[in-house]
Amino acid sequence: MTDQRVVAAVDLGTTSARCMVFDHGGRMLSIAQREQRQSFPQPGWVEQDAAELWRNVRRVVPEALKAAGLDTSNVVALGIANQRETTVVWDRRTGVPVAPAITWQDTRTGPVVDQIEPHAEDFRRIAGLDPASYFAAPRLRWLLDNVRRLDSRAHKGEVLFGTLESWLIWNLTGGPKGGIHVTDVTNASRTLLMDLRTLEWSPKLMALLDIPEAMMPRIVTNCEVYAKCSVVLPGVPIAAALGDQQAALFGQMCFEPSDAKCTYGTGAFLLMNVGTSIVESTNGLLSTVGYAAPGAKPMYALEGPIAVAGSLVQWFRDQLGVIDTAPQIETLARTVDDNGGCYIVPAFSGLLAPHWDSAARGIVVGLTSYITKGHLARAVLEATVWQTWEVVNAMTLESGVPLARLAVDGGMTSNHLMMQYNADVLNVPVVRPFVSETVSLGAAYSAGLAVGYWPDRAALRANRHIAAAWYPNMDSRTRRREAAGWKSAVARALTPADVGLRDDGQ
Repeated sequence: MTDQRVVAAVDLGTTSARCMVFDHGGRMLSIAQREQRQSFPQPGWVEQDAAELWRNVRRVVPEALKAAGLDTSNVVALGIANQRETTVVWDRRTGVPVAPAITWQDTRTGPVVDQIEPHAEDFRRIAGLDPASYFAAPRLRWLLDNVRRLDSRAHKGEVLFGTLESWLIWNLTGGPKGGIHVTDVTNASRTLLMDLRTLEWSPKLMALLDIPEAMMPRIVTNCEVYAKCSVVLPGVPIAAALGDQQAALFGQMCFEPSDAKCTYGTGAFLLMNVGTSIVESTNGLLSTVGYAAPGAKPMYALEGPIAVAGSLVQWFRDQLGVIDTAPQIETLARTVDDNGGCYIVPAFSGLLAPHWDSAARGIVVGLTSYITKGHLARAVLEATVWQTWEVVNAMTLESGVPLARLAVDGGMTSNHLMMQYNADVLNVPVVRPFVSETVSLGAAYSAGLAVGYWPDRAALRANRHIAAAWYPNMDSRTRRREAAGWKSAVARALTPADVGLRDDGQ
């Protein structure tokens, strides 16, 4: 073993749990990964086994250290990033989840959302969010209503609530034997229960959903030592926790207002730094916390979440069987010059930003005998780009500042055809950093800053290197024509009450 000092980062995502090890230059030394299952017991329901997620983390951390030729003594800090909004409730005494975790993709909580809709203005004013099934609090209320005796147990303090970083930190620090119960501000800001200004739980919003305070975690910043691990990495400080998309914003070094990034994974998530003042959206975006450190003003962000991105490629592969592997979609799409007038709107469980129509359903528009597998492949890739375009248009309206460039990361950025189309449609450069795993990198950077491994953000900037860039190469007439085709397709996917097309000036 060497005396090298490193930072470890755990990324607990939707389809996998991963651990990465980073050195002082921000280079990834090793990675270990375990896939994890999702279950779909009813239409619109998406669940995971929280105990399985914890087991996966216990396995990938030592595997990553072993792959780097290191052990626990080399690790100066641990950072955590996680899929947001996924909701877990567990027994405080035994540590056993009382029900499957309800994931961020689940839409079962429509009736709960309908009940609080009359108070939408309170949620918008305090939490910066409109009531929607996307957020954690309606899922928690659903569990309290539908799991036997859970509501009474919650009021007695017998069970605990958390999003996945809370669940991990509690287990890493001892679980039933003294585990700490905390959540970070970025995850808390996605519950519908946190006051965006005070960064504390809102008594008014808690009361509107009748959530017992006894089950709630304490809110902490993204860059401080919460406690030391008692298992997995004994003695190592847990020094950062961030929702995965805020972690990517930090890993992409979007430290200045108007800096923006988009992460392309199962879904796609575009965030823009808007500085230290909250920007209240009127165009279908989310006001959220981007990052907070002790003793400093929080950095706020606007976000446009897209539910279906990489999962549309998986559907094309697994459900339709058109391709055998995900990378083959680019080869197939290159067999044609355009989409042939075919558009796919992937509203498998409704549409998120900027439409927020949970009843919308997927649609294929423009099918003719001319359409081939190649055209369909292009339509699959272009669907994610056009959804990105809609969010960027909304952000430009909100911020008043046109996007200058888009930083990208995630698995889909290896698709050069799609990234070039992204640059063409957005009409700005699209850049990918050398370390594309920016979710884990952001968690590692935040943890390293908390323990002094890196002195400041300037040191982080010195580590940044661009691996690929794509520049616009589409004439404005083509862009307008294809944009009109996309908007027409979306109008057909929306439910009748939502069919007014957004005036985005395009």
